Amino acid sequence: MADSEPIFVDLHDNSKPSEIESLCMKCGENGTTRLLFTKIPHFKEIILMAFECPHCGFRNNELQSAGVFNEKGHTVTCQVLGKQDLDRQLVKSDFASVKFEELDMEIPANNRRGLLTTVEGLLGNAVDDLSQGQPVRKYADEELYNKIEAIVAKLEAYKEGKEPFTMTIDDPSGNSYIENRCLPAQDPQLKLRWYVRTPEQNAALGLQSDQTPAEAAAAAVQEDDGEAPEVMSFPANCSHCHRPSETNMHVLEIPHFKEVVIMATNCEHCGYKSNEVKAGGAISPKGKKITLNMTDAEDLSRDILKSETCGLSIPEINLELTPGTLGGRFTTVEGLIRQVHQELEERAFSHGDSATDESRQRWIKFLNDLNEVAEGKRLPVTLIVDDPLSNSYLQNLYAPDDDPEMTIEEYERDWETNESLGLNDMKVEGYEDPKATESK
Repeated sequence: MADSEPIFVDLHDNSKPSEIESLCMKCGENGTTRLLFTKIPHFKEIILMAFECPHCGFRNNELQSAGVFNEKGHTVTCQVLGKQDLDRQLVKSDFASVKFEELDMEIPANNRRGLLTTVEGLLGNAVDDLSQGQPVRKYADEELYNKIEAIVAKLEAYKEGKEPFTMTIDDPSGNSYIENRCLPAQDPQLKLRWYVRTPEQNAALGLQSDQTPAEAAAAAVQEDDGEAPEVMSFPANCSHCHRPSETNMHVLEIPHFKEVVIMATNCEHCGYKSNEVKAGGAISPKGKKITLNMTDAEDLSRDILKSETCGLSIPEINLELTPGTLGGRFTTVEGLIRQVHQELEERAFSHGDSATDESRQRWIKFLNDLNEVAEGKRLPVTLIVDDPLSNSYLQNLYAPDDDPEMTIEEYERDWETNESLGLNDMKVEGYEDPKATESK
């Protein structure tokens, strides 16, 4: 039997949507709904829907995410300083709320369905929503009418690029994005922060808020008086096809480093594979920065453990990955660079309508440079691994002696870094007695 064609395909100029007859909610006649199952760069799989009624002219369009949720939620903050920032592409998932900081105005998650638009388009939607019912409010509640008019005027000024402003997208599903105009470098006007979802947010997403299979397996290991088995398996659901699959977990002691937990999933139904590394042990009091001068192809075969809090950069090709990108990985330097190449190639905002030819060419050149580094054709380069929790590792080929091509620097974390890691409010002494805390 021949393999069935994939449902979600890359978006091309010749992509054809499916059309179905649908009821118009305005006039009650039948209109046409067009559906397009596609992959949008930086947003995985989505369903684009557009409705049009030939009788009354009513139109509507929306976007639904068909991909999986990220392990954590995130907030994306963008400083819009001029008209060029209004052309930034953005994706707002069904579960994301948008806040305009200077106005202290928030668009709730249930206000609109998912959107694939620009910053200017999002402002236009906000103006349209607020303007609805204004003629009636003018006579029913003039005070409320004047307040809304003031907000609409401010949003119009934002939309025309007359005033700078700050907008924040808060998405518990982790599936919203704002275009990075400085790729492959970090955008100084964008700030991304990941956070652990609350049980209420998990419930809103339809996720089980009880103990996860991984936590249950870890608890089982702790309860066992004997040594943990070499490889431990526990049941889970595949994040792609949602069918039952098994996840293998192994506790590994890395020489001259620390103990880590490696988890790998291989779904026998859809073939999806994934692996993740979690560092064990206590939180290190200092951060660690490892700098490797890669001079020959042998350096590409070094083992590397990149934790989920680790940032990575190669200054010679302007590569800079923020902490949290790719999650935890245990592989070789070559394998990690190729994973970065694959991830950026699939998720880059370089194919949208607002992308210029210059940005496309710059992006293509960067991917070529990254590929040449992975193949050992572009050396020497400098690999910098910066982990504020010191949970990342790069193999020393001369261990236990010092590696002449590697420098390791420990540093004190600043307040903002500790805040993003949730360490400032962590209480490790006296937490057993809440009354003692209240009396202080």
